[in-house]
Amino acid sequence: NADGVIAVSQGMQADIMHLYDVAPEKIRVIYNGIDAACYRKVLNPDILASFGINPHKPYVMFVGRVTRQKGIIHLIHALPHLEEGVQIVLCAGAPDTEAIAHEMSVEVKRAQAGTSNEIIWIPEMVPPERLVVLLSHAALFICPSIYEPFGITNLEAMACSIPVVAAAVGGIPEVVIHGQTGSLVPFEPVSDTDPAPRRPDQYARDLAAAVNELLRAPERRQTMGAAGRRRVEAHFGWEAIARQTLQYYADLRAARLDRKNRKGVH
Repeated sequence: NADGVIAVSQGMQADIMHLYDVAPEKIRVIYNGIDAACYRKVLNPDILASFGINPHKPYVMFVGRVTRQKGIIHLIHALPHLEEGVQIVLCAGAPDTEAIAHEMSVEVKRAQAGTSNEIIWIPEMVPPERLVVLLSHAALFICPSIYEPFGITNLEAMACSIPVVAAAVGGIPEVVIHGQTGSLVPFEPVSDTDPAPRRPDQYARDLAAAVNELLRAPERRQTMGAAGRRRVEAHFGWEAIARQTLQYYADLRAARLDRKNRKGVH
């Protein structure tokens, strides 16, 4: 019954049309945004040390809730396949259930036993002023989500000038440009109603392969990081998003007035 619906990505638009039978002309895609002045490259090795991260050794990073949707367990299964000499930082807190919290703990311990790389699990939601530092020092960001309408954490990483390795699901391919701002990992779900990976072992290995490829290419990572920052500034700042949103409300109001006038004529 709404006059209009805002979808945060084309992927979300497709879901709305499919699940709720909403006409496409009633939906407008307006992306989420971030504060690019807040999320920017900030270097402070002391903050890294406070989390037990070696500032002189490269690390890859995950940020997100401990939930099925974020794919954190699949990432943990990928960690033993990463090349030696890299740290893994998991900013993963706020578990959905006690069951997945327990599973996370078990899987992290198993991964730590299966690799010589140090896995640093930060089981809390890190405040933005410290998170930007962790992102800024990272070699790259990993987003293993199995479903993601948009994926704002990828924007935050790009704003801090680091490349992103992410699953090609939902709205993520509209944010991360494969080969330019990062790498997209192919993803095949079990079905339309079950977003879990059809081949979870292969998905974990594909995540690791994409990470390893970029770890071997520091100059490429630097180029991708710079491109990501430019993309955030050009397309995802809140001022641009606000203008698009206001314009949509104006368009809807004009359409409503037009319908009202037409009824008055007849």
